[in-house]
Amino acid sequence: ALFAQNPGIKRTIVKTQDVSNGHQAVIASVTIAPGASAGRHTHPGEEISYVIEGEGEILIDGQPPLPIKPGDGFVIPAGAIHDAHNTGAVPIKLAAVYYIEKGKPLATPAK
Repeated sequence: ALFAQNPGIKRTIVKTQDVSNGHQAVIASVTIAPGASAGRHTHPGEEISYVIEGEGEILIDGQPPLPIKPGDGFVIPAGAIHDAHNTGAVPIKLAAVYYIEKGKPLATPAK
């Protein structure tokens, strides 16, 4: 299950399926409104995302901000505290795949 979503972000699970090594693949459509953030959180596995529309930045603790735009892809390491912020004038639209440990929550809020 997803943690309570911040206003301005919408996550829609498209497909969840068991895969190898006790993991699940979760495919989601993610939309972040202009000026909105996902909120700092972690995943019990990797997030692999592709930017369809919009511009922003991915903020991973201990790393410089990663600017994103349409056509970009990014990977968030398992357990990394991160956030996504829309810095543009149109919604960010992402296709996200999460490779997570089966039975664990998709995302957990972080301070």
